[in-house]
Amino acid sequence: MRKHETMTPQQRVQAAINHEIPDRVPIDLGGFQTGIHRRAYLTLLDHLGIEDDVALLDPVQQLARPCEQLLERFHVDTRYVCAHGPDSFHGGIAQNERDGRLWHDLQDEFGIVWSMPDDQRLYMDISHHPLADADLDDIAEHPFPNGGDPTRFTGVREQALRLRNETDFAICTGIGGVVYEVCWYLRGLERWFMDLIRDAAPCAALLDRMLDYWRDFYTGFLGEIGDLVDVVMIGDDLAGQNGPLFNPRIYRTLVKPRQKALVQHIKGLTNAKIWYHTCGACAEYIPDLIDNGVHILNPVQIGLVGMEPADLKRKFGQQIAFWGGGIDAQHVLPFARPAEIKEHVRKNITAFKPGGAYVFNNVHNIQCGVPPENIVALLDAAYEFGFYDGLRGSRP
Repeated sequence: MRKHETMTPQQRVQAAINHEIPDRVPIDLGGFQTGIHRRAYLTLLDHLGIEDDVALLDPVQQLARPCEQLLERFHVDTRYVCAHGPDSFHGGIAQNERDGRLWHDLQDEFGIVWSMPDDQRLYMDISHHPLADADLDDIAEHPFPNGGDPTRFTGVREQALRLRNETDFAICTGIGGVVYEVCWYLRGLERWFMDLIRDAAPCAALLDRMLDYWRDFYTGFLGEIGDLVDVVMIGDDLAGQNGPLFNPRIYRTLVKPRQKALVQHIKGLTNAKIWYHTCGACAEYIPDLIDNGVHILNPVQIGLVGMEPADLKRKFGQQIAFWGGGIDAQHVLPFARPAEIKEHVRKNITAFKPGGAYVFNNVHNIQCGVPPENIVALLDAAYEFGFYDGLRGSRP
């Protein structure tokens, strides 16, 4: 029997991220870290008998933009508003032949090139790091894009107003505020890590330029929609499967001050909650993110050291909301049977939902190869087990 909802999607999300108990756990699908791969989306559409002219949300990750019919089928409470490239940037994907293979190449505004072989078409990897051999002068002279170019934001207020006035969904931004990761995209990961150890001056110079870019970006973006949006999504991957990607001392002296400065800048532009994305076993950094002013952690990669749902909720649940952590996306979601999927979701929601402060999503994007039956089981279980049974309104 269908349970009774007593809140709108926006009210539900706002209650959850304000550490209040909603009528049910909100459900998110369709963002840049909470989305679905194009191929998985196509198989899901076919399974459900839904027709859609599939549009790409993100060519690098090959994410589809879910259609409204599918979002409504799974009771998704969020919708997204994104900025776009400035009028001066003429991007696009070029096809080039190299080593006997056809490649799809995308050069972004920073000069980074992302490539995908045509015979695979799963996602794009970086094939060119424009500052790999740069010195400090080269970094200073590199043509960074203008984050505050007003043409980036053409139409975004109209889009947000339509969502606010014609629907009752919670409004989220696309991902941004990538202060740290874009630096290694420019430099190359190995070179970046070596710089952190041997000579951090190039790292500091790049971080400062990235911080300036994102400050300008959010000044313009939130100047348009800061009064309408519910969640501002930023992020940098700080951890891997086994813990921090680099020495936490370096993070706290070099990266954290810039991240904190950006979070505080954003908080001066909007009352929306700040959502932060980092994959991996990131428990080491949760106190730092809270100190930075972050309100919400994503994707909550459960199953890793320090990332058990009940432990996270007990240690940090009154200080930060969790958004994700719905299922082990590496070992369970692709391979288990639907009944097992349902039970895993039930256990995770049971751990995360007490006292609110939880929004359901898979751990990161649903990848190619996940059976559509498992996706249906995942999202249907989130709805079935998410209700609070009349306990709405109290704090933990």
